[in-house]
Amino acid sequence: MAESSELSGIDLARVALRAAKEQARQRGEQVRERREAKRTGLRSGARADGRDPVPLGAALNRLITERGWEAPAAVGGVMGRWSQIVGPDIAAHCEPKSYAEAEAVLTVQCDSTAWATQLRLLARQLVARLNHELGHGTVRVIKVLGPDAPVRGYGRLRAPGSKGPGDTWG
Repeated sequence: MAESSELSGIDLARVALRAAKEQARQRGEQVRERREAKRTGLRSGARADGRDPVPLGAALNRLITERGWEAPAAVGGVMGRWSQIVGPDIAAHCEPKSYAEAEAVLTVQCDSTAWATQLRLLARQLVARLNHELGHGTVRVIKVLGPDAPVRGYGRLRAPGSKGPGDTWG
């Protein structure tokens, strides 16, 4: 029994090989850690790292991606390129006012009720065009607002609490 508990020549070789592999792995980890410390330390080297200057556009794109601002940034771009996306006729009479990211609703205000009606009829086509420009699902609904009615001052013939013509227009 004592003979079987002792290791034979081939078993000794296996144990020695296993120990040598473990030591080599540990040395490799130490070398890698030293290299990593040099690379991320205060020393500067020939290779690019996180401290190197980057172009402004690349820095902004990274910031937008890290913060999850892709949809608001894309919609902001649409606000600036509104006339290119919808055409000069619609852009002359309708302008985007706001975007609600949670509901994916773009609010557009028109300068007349006729254009508001026309834009309501074109809403599906505009949503498709905007989603083509911004990415699928960015805009689900276009909320169309009519013209702002002028604020009327109180006069002799005004009922208290009345909003004038805005009382009946939706």
